[in-house]
Amino acid sequence: MTSATPDRLPDRLSGRPPGRPRSGVNDVVFAATLSTVHELGYARATVERIAVAAGVAKTTIYRRWPTKGALIVDCLLDAFGPVPVDGGSRAAILSGAIRWIAGKIGEPGVGDAFAGVFSDAVSDPGLRVILATRLQDPYRLALQDALGEPEQRVLFFIDVVVGTLLHRLGMTGVPMVEADVDALVEMVLPVFG
Repeated sequence: MTSATPDRLPDRLSGRPPGRPRSGVNDVVFAATLSTVHELGYARATVERIAVAAGVAKTTIYRRWPTKGALIVDCLLDAFGPVPVDGGSRAAILSGAIRWIAGKIGEPGVGDAFAGVFSDAVSDPGLRVILATRLQDPYRLALQDALGEPEQRVLFFIDVVVGTLLHRLGMTGVPMVEADVDALVEMVLPVFG
């Protein structure tokens, strides 16, 4: 047993939790998640492999995220950040949102993680709830506020854009090129603008 000295109290007496400092763990795990998904693909990027890449115990991940799907959703939220809907015309907001999501899906590991968790959700009702409430709702609400559109209309916009981008990634293995993103914007704006 360790003796306490005035200069150094054991963790249990200092009020600080034992183990690795908590700040920054999420950032390390998120970076390891995206790099592991990018290198191995979504299916082979297990929580065990992500933990090894992050240099943390598997239990560290499972304490924060009960499933791989929950981890991926939080990782995607971190990668995407807020949707850029600041000012501008309706067309500028829609165009900016399309280009933003296309750019994010094109980042290493992000598109693969998004497509993988989306595919898993098809047969996992609990994961569908997590995707809808944690990932989709913040962006839906931001677009609803910026555009003044009802929920169903914004959900349809998200379906069209994200569905198209993920389909391209799934069918070709690469994100949509800029010229095709331009064409997508041109196709979508007359309907939603």
